[in-house]
Amino acid sequence: MKKIGIVMGSDSDLPVVEKAMATLEKFGVPFEAHVYSAHRTPVEASEFAKNARANGFGAIIAAAGKAAHLAGAMAANTTLPVIGIPIKSSTLDGLDALLSTVQMPSGLPVATVAIDGAENAALLAIQILGVEDAELAAKLDAARAEAAAKVLEKDAALVAKYAK
Repeated sequence: MKKIGIVMGSDSDLPVVEKAMATLEKFGVPFEAHVYSAHRTPVEASEFAKNARANGFGAIIAAAGKAAHLAGAMAANTTLPVIGIPIKSSTLDGLDALLSTVQMPSGLPVATVAIDGAENAALLAIQILGVEDAELAAKLDAARAEAAAKVLEKDAALVAKYAK
């Protein structure tokens, strides 16, 4: 199975990114995490992205706050799918991070999840790997069925409580 690369612009992003890590662990997907800044360590960030495919990665999750544009820097240096997590910071409540992540020029796509949407970033990475991995796809199907069952359970309880 291919692994997922996780890159965050600062270790202050870790509390959000840990949700992605926990989701990947839950599904048994290997990952490797790093702190690389698009602006403070551009060489290291670029080298990671350029070598990601050869190093066994199937996708990269890039998390950064403010207008750091880490996901864009990753996408500029690889043809692997890049999933951006805009991180909410004290500046503009994450709107700057969202816009710098989602507003990519034509030819350099970055899939962008919600501000602080680390769990969805991991699930999207798992879905990407699941295209070629039937066992992983089955785990996703089971997780979706479990989530649906929980909602229907809550619906039944609500209907029973307020039935006339």
